[in-house]
Amino acid sequence: MYYTKKIIQLKYDALNYHIIGGLEMKKLLTIMLFSISLIAVLASISSAEDKGDAAKGKETFNNTCVACHGAEGKGDGVAAAALDPKPRDLSNGEYVSTLSNEHLYKVINEGGASVGLSPLMASWGGVLSEQDIWNVIAYIRQDVCKCQYDAN
Repeated sequence: MYYTKKIIQLKYDALNYHIIGGLEMKKLLTIMLFSISLIAVLASISSAEDKGDAAKGKETFNNTCVACHGAEGKGDGVAAAALDPKPRDLSNGEYVSTLSNEHLYKVINEGGASVGLSPLMASWGGVLSEQDIWNVIAYIRQDVCKCQYDAN
């Protein structure tokens, strides 16, 4: 009887250890998988600087955006006087930092009306390539507003 109790106790202890150990292992694996997934997602989110070339973006900006937004992106280009509402001041880092790169891409590619802004902001998707647009966004971030997207 003594040995039977000991064997039962050992089986119980082993089973209990296995269950508890298994739960701990599940927690560890869950945390590891979550961490790996988070790292993968964060790595896939690239900045405009990663997608675009600011120097090339400056050239494109000067050829397509300056008339309305002005040389410094302040919304004071030669065509701005005739526009109502006035073009957005892209040098305003406080405002531009609230806009994601994807938002800026959509505005440039599809026009202001595509995101509920002024329909006077033209769609440049038929004129500029995808890379041209990313280059312009990189230029705006690096040299015009000198800001990055702040999701907060």
